[in-house]
Amino acid sequence: MPTHAHDQAHAHDHTPGHDRTPGRQDPLERERAHLAASRKALRAMRRDAEALNIADVTANWVNAEVLQGEVEARIKALADLADTPLFFGRLDYLHAPGTDLAEGAAGENFYIGRRHVHDADGDPMVIDWRAPVSQPFYRASKKDPMDLRLRRRFGYTGGQLTAYEDEHLTDPAEAEQHSKLLQDEIERPRVGPMRDIVATIQPEQDEIVRAGIGGTVCVQGAPGTGKTAVGLHRVAYLLYAHRERLARSGTLVIGPNRSFLHYIEQVLPALGELEVKQATVDDLVAHVEVRGTDDAAAATVKGDARLAEVLRRAVWSHVRKPAEACVVVRGSRRWRVPAYEIEEIVDELLRRDIRYGAAREALPQRIAHAVLVRMEQAGEAPDDRVQDAVARNAAVKAVVKEVWPPVDPAKLVLRLLGDAEFLAAQAEGILTPEEQKTILWAKPARSVKSAKWSAADAVLIDEAADLVSRTPSLGHVVLDEAQDLSPMQYRAVGRRCTTGSATVLGDIAQGTTPWATDTWEEALAHLGKPDARIEELTLGFRVPREVIAYASRLLPAIAPDLTEATSIRESAGDFTIRRVPAAELDAAVVAACHEALAKEGSIGLIAAEARLPALRAALDAAGLAVLAPGEETSAEARLTLVPATLAKGLEYDYVVLDEPAAIVDGEPDERTGLRRLYVCLTRPVSGLRVVHAAGLPERLG
Repeated sequence: MPTHAHDQAHAHDHTPGHDRTPGRQDPLERERAHLAASRKALRAMRRDAEALNIADVTANWVNAEVLQGEVEARIKALADLADTPLFFGRLDYLHAPGTDLAEGAAGENFYIGRRHVHDADGDPMVIDWRAPVSQPFYRASKKDPMDLRLRRRFGYTGGQLTAYEDEHLTDPAEAEQHSKLLQDEIERPRVGPMRDIVATIQPEQDEIVRAGIGGTVCVQGAPGTGKTAVGLHRVAYLLYAHRERLARSGTLVIGPNRSFLHYIEQVLPALGELEVKQATVDDLVAHVEVRGTDDAAAATVKGDARLAEVLRRAVWSHVRKPAEACVVVRGSRRWRVPAYEIEEIVDELLRRDIRYGAAREALPQRIAHAVLVRMEQAGEAPDDRVQDAVARNAAVKAVVKEVWPPVDPAKLVLRLLGDAEFLAAQAEGILTPEEQKTILWAKPARSVKSAKWSAADAVLIDEAADLVSRTPSLGHVVLDEAQDLSPMQYRAVGRRCTTGSATVLGDIAQGTTPWATDTWEEALAHLGKPDARIEELTLGFRVPREVIAYASRLLPAIAPDLTEATSIRESAGDFTIRRVPAAELDAAVVAACHEALAKEGSIGLIAAEARLPALRAALDAAGLAVLAPGEETSAEARLTLVPATLAKGLEYDYVVLDEPAAIVDGEPDERTGLRRLYVCLTRPVSGLRVVHAAGLPERLG
């Protein structure tokens, strides 16, 4: 698989607009010319969109506003991202693909990129990576060339095309091997947010990306196997393939924290998508201000799925039997609905599978209907307006308020956590007395506003809110780093895609909460997607071979059922472990940072929370400026001080890992601590320096 910066032997170009005269240009110059022509065509497409005049094509101002919004979105989508490759590959077909893009052609060539670009005549210059004709770029192989003669990959530096690499899929003399350009792209030092990753998707990942919208897919992936890339590609692909459907129902990417969302936020535009909402689970359930924290024991009980039944009981405990009849006065007539009939109406509503609030809204209409029946029996002819008027009658309202009072979700949870008797009544047979005591507040809050709500409390309020009024469902949800969610958090996410599908991404071995799930089957059941397809990615692209092998020593203790990851990385990586006296630890860590900064790329100094003040002071004393997680790296600022608790999902060219024992000791139990350490060990792309004074965990030898 030759890689070229200059090589005429692999130039067989039949793309419209290219000079086909032998010897006129070398292949790299021709490809650069096509890139320049494609960018020029994209700018022309944008100018055409900007010149559109919709003044005479809309019937009213509402239509005009909608159409103008679509035009503005089109203009935004046609922006030329100068630092992002417009195309990253080329496919040379043996025969015309089964698509109208190559109608009547044979041996057509297609450039594969982040979006579709056509010339002034409408002929394609770049094909969207999500189009069917692009699929062989990801899936074709020597065993199944998918009618390709040649697959060409392009190498870029700062948006400039600098190299290409050819793979002759029908040439038996050319051995199949991993792409050198692809490996270079993965290993290339990075500064700034997560880069354009569309060119690095592999066949097994592409199958997940292009799976149908109807089903939920769960991806178990070891560090560096591209889980996040798969999730982002999948949402971009689904928006391309099912745009109208998802435009109506919506899509959402859920990440573990704001740092992570900032890290990936610039990837979707490079995949061709500009309007995808992002949130954390805490954002989804932000019904109250979170100002408090739970200890591990309380958070674990509050996150248990059994709390859903406790809350259901608590909500429906408000319904009471009617004490007396309802008497409606209209004019000179009095209409009486006896208590036993109201009770029958209430019982019928209780048997129906509808929300508390919906049933409460139905109750006055049912009582009013009973009054109308009596009116008709008396010879009157009431209509719907009369029924609505009766439903709003003061007597009917009084009965509804007494029998089916309104429930405020936050006030309900406030009472549940602050009133021992109420909690005991609702949790009887579900939670043990010890568990009830664990979640009860030591000092009950006076009001919703004054309460020091925790993140777990907000999830309980969200569950209660859904019992009262149904949560709207989205068309597709991507849930990344899902292994850390509690059962109640899974339920909160599941409510957002009850009528849609989900892509669930995570790694059981990286579950770093005491309530982290042990199996995906269990997690998917809580999510409401028990029939989801589970795929396992074990081939790593990011983490150096020696580093992933070292970290995998922890797997028997933290996730014994998982397959150990392997890496395609040919380089072993820059990997050192250094033990120093305790008094010299801070200085040794600073020295390791200096060594890493002498190399190209980003550096992450990862440490336990308890070690951060001392390290920050040592770095300040050494004159080393550091960034906080989520702050964008640049050529001038490349060192980030990362708390171990925020390292998940992030990656750096070089990682300096401070005191592994402190990271393990900083967690409430050993399994969680070892999982946290596994996460931290697997953040580097090029090199890892472990600096420690205390002994390493036994599993690491």
